[in-house]
Amino acid sequence: MVGTMHAWHAVERGHEVVHIEREAEARGASLRNFGQIWVSGRAGGEELDTALRARELWEGVGARVPRLGFRAIGSLTPVRNELELAVAEAALARPDAAARGYKLLTAAEAREVNPALRGEFQAALWCERDAAVEPRTAQLALREALLASGRYTFLPNREVRDVVGENAVRDDRGEIHRGDAVVLCTGAWLSGLVREVAGEVPVRRVRLQMMQTEPLGERLTTSVADADSFRYYPAYASEALDALQAGQPQDPTAAAHKMQLLMVQRLDGGLTIGDTHEYEHPFAFDTLEDPYEHLTRVVESFLGRPLPKIRRRWAGVYAQCADKSRVVHRQQVRDGVWLVTGPGGRGMTCSPAIAETTADTLGW
Repeated sequence: MVGTMHAWHAVERGHEVVHIEREAEARGASLRNFGQIWVSGRAGGEELDTALRARELWEGVGARVPRLGFRAIGSLTPVRNELELAVAEAALARPDAAARGYKLLTAAEAREVNPALRGEFQAALWCERDAAVEPRTAQLALREALLASGRYTFLPNREVRDVVGENAVRDDRGEIHRGDAVVLCTGAWLSGLVREVAGEVPVRRVRLQMMQTEPLGERLTTSVADADSFRYYPAYASEALDALQAGQPQDPTAAAHKMQLLMVQRLDGGLTIGDTHEYEHPFAFDTLEDPYEHLTRVVESFLGRPLPKIRRRWAGVYAQCADKSRVVHRQQVRDGVWLVTGPGGRGMTCSPAIAETTADTLGW
C-alpha cells in the first residue's frame, strides 16, 4: 500500500510511473491488516498530524475509487470500571481531543451509535475521525484507477536486485528501469537489496495474529477497541493509565502476547478481529490458539452473543521504526534513490500522507 500510494501521488502530479512488485497482488502487511484508518490512539504531534492528513486523503481518494470501501464509521472503546473510565476521561482532557473527535458516551448512548454492542460496559470513548477501507481489495482498486490514467505501468512478479548508478534499478530479469527518481517501498523485507544500499536500518519486524468471522448477521456500525488498547497506544499515556496498569493487571494471555482488541466489520458482514504483537526473532511459523480464545471472549462480552464461526486465521509481519515516535523511515540511499519503510501498524492508516510527504520532499 505504501508503494501504491507513492505511485498515486506521482501520477496525480502528472508524472509517469513504473511500479515493480515481487507479486501480482499484495500478500504481506498491506493485506493482513484491519483496514482501519486509525486516528484515535496516535501520539500527539507529527504522528497525529500525519494520521489526520491521511484520513483526509483517504476520504478524497475513496470518493473517486468506490472499491476502496471507504467508510467514515468512527470507533468505540467500551470501558467497564472506574479505572478504565478515568483513562478515557484523561484522553478527553488532551489539547488535541477535539481534532480526534473524542467524546465520552454513556452505555446507552454507545448502543444508539452501535446497537450490536449488547454486552455489559459502563461507558465508551467515541472517536469520530476513525474510518475503514477494505484491505483485501484496496490495493487492487487503486491499481485499477492508476492503470486508467495511462501514465502508470505495473510490472508484477519481478524483484529489484540492484541500484544501478543514479535513478535506476535492475530487476531479476536483468532489465534496467530508469526514472527521475526511485522510491524503494520494501515493507518488512529489510535484507538483501535494503542491506546492500542502506546498511542496517533502524527498523524492526513485528509479527501479529488476526482472524475473520463469517457474517455477523447485523451491522457493526463502528470499529471497536477494548481498554487494553489504552495500554498499547501512546495517546492514552497519563497518570490515569499508570493507575490502571498498577491496579488492574492485564489478562495473562493478553499480557503474554502484548494484545489489545481491535475489530472492524468487512463489507461482506464478517468481522476482522485482532491482534497480538511479537518482537523477538526468529518468529514462529505457526499460530497459537490462546490469543484467539482470549479475543473471542472479549468480543462476545461486548456483543452479548456468541461470535460467528471463524472463517480465516492468519499471521502477518510488518516493519516498524525502532524509535516508535517516528512515523516512517525515509532515507536517501543513492543520488535519486530513496528508501521508505517502517511505518509499523500505521501503514494502512498513514500511507497516503507518508507518500505525499515523500512527493513534497522530492519536489514532485
